[in-house]
Amino acid sequence: MAIEKTLKITAPTDREIVVVRDFDAPRRLVFDCMSKPELVRRWLLGPPGWTMPVCEIDFREGGRYRYVWSRANGEEMGMGGVHREIVAPERVVATQLFEGAEPADESVVTSLLVEQEGRTTLTTIVLYASKASRDAMLATDMAAGMEAGYARLDALLAQ
Repeated sequence: MAIEKTLKITAPTDREIVVVRDFDAPRRLVFDCMSKPELVRRWLLGPPGWTMPVCEIDFREGGRYRYVWSRANGEEMGMGGVHREIVAPERVVATQLFEGAEPADESVVTSLLVEQEGRTTLTTIVLYASKASRDAMLATDMAAGMEAGYARLDALLAQ
């Protein structure tokens, strides 16, 4: 059976974005790639040309994380938050705040990993503070950046 490797994005409510992506790997492996800094910085890079000079993850409930992405032209983008709930290897709930973004609203991200026959479906639910914040994110090139990162994750999982 072929696995679907395309990103599916929906906006089921005025404040939510739901992203679904399948991976040809067990969920424990996908979970590790989402929680260990040495693995995260290898795939969570968005579109080509970005690096992740800062990848700090205190992976425990109440622990903070912070990512900073950088491009050769000096452009930087940072994001961080707090892990609210961790149920390894099936669920992570964390806050998320982009540094310097407008509107500067914190969102809550729930990542669910479901394994079936050695394959994992990752469902990411982002709850924004407002419809305006959700719409601002939908207006970005979020999908292309996420898919580029997930394609790198596919390659990392295959190793």
